[in-house]
Amino acid sequence: MTATIHVGHSPDPDDAFMFYALTFPQFDTTPEVYEHHLIDIETLNRKAEQGEYEVTALSFHAYAYVSDKYALLPHGASLGDGYGPMIVARKAAEGDPRAWLAGKKIAVPGTRTSAFLALNLFARGLKNLKGPAPAFQTEIVPFDNIIAEVAAGRYDGGLIIHEGQLTYHEDQSGRLKKVVDLGEWWKAETGLPLPLGGNGIRKDLGAERIRKVSRHLHDSIKWGLDHRKEALRYALRYARDMGEEKADKFVGMYVNDYTLDYGVKGREAIRRFLDAGYEAGLLKERPVVEFAT
Repeated sequence: MTATIHVGHSPDPDDAFMFYALTFPQFDTTPEVYEHHLIDIETLNRKAEQGEYEVTALSFHAYAYVSDKYALLPHGASLGDGYGPMIVARKAAEGDPRAWLAGKKIAVPGTRTSAFLALNLFARGLKNLKGPAPAFQTEIVPFDNIIAEVAAGRYDGGLIIHEGQLTYHEDQSGRLKKVVDLGEWWKAETGLPLPLGGNGIRKDLGAERIRKVSRHLHDSIKWGLDHRKEALRYALRYARDMGEEKADKFVGMYVNDYTLDYGVKGREAIRRFLDAGYEAGLLKERPVVEFAT
């Protein structure tokens, strides 16, 4: 069996920070060798359906479609604790942002993203998941083009992820307005962080190897947190339209204590999120969430 572990993750500051100590090895991982593939999250979500990489970043929404092939590593989570993906528009919504959706055309970063599932749960409302929802259209647009497309008037609104959450309102982004922050909405409804992305590991690696890889990923995240300045310097390479201060803030939002360990609250958040998707009819089966050790 080859010792190479192929790791798929996004070319974003938080993933770059998380994987720095494995990309430029800061500790011994013998006999494992890690090869990194930097790809946008929606493409990774789709590749996971084929089991392409031994370890892959993936949206928790996408995990529902690949839980037969992958277990979730206990490290590497991105949870939005009172913040997260946003719907933005050229004009602020007047009144109920759920009602604002009616008749709108929304640019989205992919239909397997957690942001997309959260949008559809928001449209229904958690108290009446099987009830009627405002009729709106969505169209897939590369995540890093959504703000520009909305600012140009080609869409009524955009569902933004990654660093756009910190830059959408600036002059260079067209001074867009927030319609709703889905992480803020989810926490108000559930008291839990909004599950966005995690790292899956292929089950066919076997228990012993999974434990080794899991430890290496944990140690990489911890190394970054313990050597923040060095890991952040590398992460800045992937900080689109952000200086060091914003990049540091963004990394802090999504690489934190939850990233080292989901904890009881983080694990409950994932189950609640996917259960809601099933109960709303957005997922065909109720996913069984399995964590690697």
